[in-house]
Parts: sequence; C-alpha cells; structure tokens
Amino acid sequence: MRNRNPIFFLFIVYTFIIFAGGYWMGRTGWPLIQLGVATSTVPPEARETFAPFWEVWNLVDDRYYDQPVDPVAMTEGAIRGMLDTLDDPNTRYLPPAAEESARQSMEGELEGIGVRVEYVDGNVTVVSPFEGSPADEAGLQPGDVLREADGVNLTGIGLTEAAELIRGPAGTTVHLVVERNGETFEVDVERDVISIPSVRSEMLEQDVGYVRVNRFSNPTPEELRTALEDLMAENPEGLILDLRNNPGGGLDTAVDVADQFLAEGTILIERFGDGEERVFEASGEGLAQDVPIAVLVNEGSASASEVVAGALRDHDRATLIGTTTFGKGTVQTWHALSNGGGVRITFARWLTPDGTWVTEGGLEPDIMVQRAEEGEEPAEGAEPQDAQLDAAINFLSDR
Repeated sequence: MRNRNPIFFLFIVYTFIIFAGGYWMGRTGWPLIQLGVATSTVPPEARETFAPFWEVWNLVDDRYYDQPVDPVAMTEGAIRGMLDTLDDPNTRYLPPAAEESARQSMEGELEGIGVRVEYVDGNVTVVSPFEGSPADEAGLQPGDVLREADGVNLTGIGLTEAAELIRGPAGTTVHLVVERNGETFEVDVERDVISIPSVRSEMLEQDVGYVRVNRFSNPTPEELRTALEDLMAENPEGLILDLRNNPGGGLDTAVDVADQFLAEGTILIERFGDGEERVFEASGEGLAQDVPIAVLVNEGSASASEVVAGALRDHDRATLIGTTTFGKGTVQTWHALSNGGGVRITFARWLTPDGTWVTEGGLEPDIMVQRAEEGEEPAEGAEPQDAQLDAAINFLSDR
C-alpha cells in the first residue's frame, strides 16, 4: 500500500493539472488551433495565420458583456468580412435562404418581387426586373437605386443582406424607397411565386421573327430551340433577339443560346488569373445560322446577355440596337456550404471573340436608340412607343 500511494498521488496531481490547464485555456481564450484540434479543412500552412481569428472568437464568446452571442451570425459575418477584402462585388456569401432562392431562380422559379440587383458605387442598384414580375409591374427600372426596404436603410449594407430584406414569402408586401435620377419615391410591391418562361416568340410585321429571352436559366436552351423551330418554319426575312433587361444567368446556357445563331467560330474566351485561357466554340448545329439578326440591348442587359450579343456582333452575325449594356465581364462558380448557404467565387474574366472585356464599359450598340423619344407621352390607354423595336424592324426590312 505504501508503494502505491506516490503513484496515486501523482495521478491526482496530473489530473488536477489537466483540468486546471483546460479551465485556464478556456478562460483566457487560448486558440484551439494551438492544441491541434482545429478542423481538417484548415490547411496546415494557414494555421498560424488563422490563429488570431480563434483568439478573438474565444474572447468574444467568453468575455463580451451581452451574452449569449450568436455563433451563426459571427460565422457569417466573418465569411462576409473575408470576401469583402477581395473588393469584388460578385464574390459573395449567400446564407441558406438566399442560396435556396438563387438555385430556385436558375430552375425558372423564385419567390419574391422578381428583380436582379447589383452593387454599383456602394448602392443596391436594379440591373433589371424580371419580365412580368411584381417588380416589373410596379415600374422598377434598370438603374434605380433601392434606398430602403421596410424602413431599413440599404445604403452601405451587403448585397446579400439587402436581397434578404427585399425577398420574402409570396403574398407579403415590401415597402421600398427608390431613387431615380436624383429623386426618390416610395412603392409597395407584393411578393409572389414567380414562374415565367424565359423565352417567348412571335412573328411581327414585315416577316420579321421576334424572340425575347428574359433570363438565362437551366430551361432556356430547350425553350429557345422550340421557339426557333416554330419561327424558322415561317421563313422569316429577319430575326430580332431581344435581350433588354436580361440580367444574365448561367454561362453554359449563354453558350448554348449563342450556338443557335453561329455556324462556327469562338463564342467566348475565359481568361484565368494565371493567364491561361479556355475557349468555347460553336458546334455548327444551330437552327438560325443564316437569317439576318438584330439584337436589342440596353443598360439592363448584363453578363450572359453580353456574352451572346458580343459573340454575334464579333462574327458579323448581328447588329446591336439600343443603349449601352451593363458591363459584367467576370465568371463565378457556385459552391454549396455545409450550413445550407453558398458562396459565389469569381474565378475568371470572360472576353468576346475579339478580346473585348465588357467590364470596361459594356457593349456600345451599333445603332444607338433610346426606348422612347425623350419627353414622348403615349396616348391615354395606349402602350408606350418602343422606338428600339421599331428601329430593329426597320433595319431588317431595309436589308
């Protein structure tokens, strides 16, 4: 018994030291990463750099006066802060609800007011409302700056946070304060489930076919093929491709759309940060490779819309009519996260076949035409005159 007492005593001391050490580390905010228990997702070479994060996290979690703190909010704030250092408005974090909404939108359905927004000069700015959406019916226009949503100031907050305030369940209403041309006005917009075909088509006067693509979602290529099959059976003298207020969408979808109008050649070039390039080529299997084309564009034509418009013009397949496009020349990948959220990471620039990067000013139309003559007022009950569409019809008819 006497020989076992020292061992027992040492065991008690050792246990006490471990307990006390663990208690002290917890109270002092000792970074867990130093203990070798950090998650395997942290690369070994980044652990020393990342250690201050855990030090601050532990300090806030343990010593901040207003307890308990929200670990989810702190995590999402840290992610946003990390991405903000990249100074790229298109690289951003989406919390779970926003991620789900974005993926639903790519499938052709979303719940909200139906408007695409981007960060422009620190302001939440409308790129374009989706055609037929509550935002469209409420009169929101490209270039409108959204200043408030339900009394919350949107200036200076993240794009994701702003989008969450604007979106919401169908049947609810959001009260917006909008700035347009230096003047503000207020509008109530009722949210809805928005399920709108991305393509519509018809034959116009003077044997001109008309195709409207309002966004580039997953069903768009098949919808466009169906529309072109019907239109080309009418043997049109020309074709109008309307990409006005089309905020873009999937890059592969844009390539498929452009492919319908090109017999051969490059559609776009992806240029990565290391200078490497990936070239997308036409398949030669399109349904409208020879018919003359006029493409309608405006300041709401962005991203994938600019891919298509730029490719068709660079190959002398189309004339651009309207106003200068939005100017978004980067490509993002979508990554799902374990919390149900997601992150968009800019991984490349895209260039038109002739090497134009649209971020440097958008695409200037070949024929500059405003939608309506300045100061022109339609007759009571009449539709506003669409000068851009009229110009496209006249252009194709005069060929």
